[in-house]
Amino acid sequence: MRREFSAGVVLVRRMRGSWWFAAVRPQGKRAGTWVLPKGLVDEGEGPADAALREGYEETGLRARLDSKLGDSRYVYTWGGERIFKIVSFYLAYRTSGRLGAIPAGMEIEVADARWIPLADGPTQLAHKGEREIAAKALELLVGDPL
Repeated sequence: MRREFSAGVVLVRRMRGSWWFAAVRPQGKRAGTWVLPKGLVDEGEGPADAALREGYEETGLRARLDSKLGDSRYVYTWGGERIFKIVSFYLAYRTSGRLGAIPAGMEIEVADARWIPLADGPTQLAHKGEREIAAKALELLVGDPL
């Protein structure tokens, strides 16, 4: 079984007295399918750097890394091959950029980007592992007024 290593980010900001996170709808997925920005770790790149890069490429936002939230592990099939995947997720704070102003060429991957209340992450995200990661981020940020 082939192995893949990816990194993702719960990219947050404070708005209207609450924490919100940047979610993306992958190209080709139905409306309402929200996921966290993530992607493969490039050769020579660390997972934390990959998480920030993927966050920028898929949302248009720059961010400051805070901490690792955990790993999501799963198996999927692509082209008849089973692949074991590990995605390391990080918490990061938005520092600049406009949500949805993604770099040219990324529209092939991302259909839409949206701010979603972090409290809704554990129910709104499409994948179980990402819902669990959003819940961890929410736990960490409860009471954090930043």
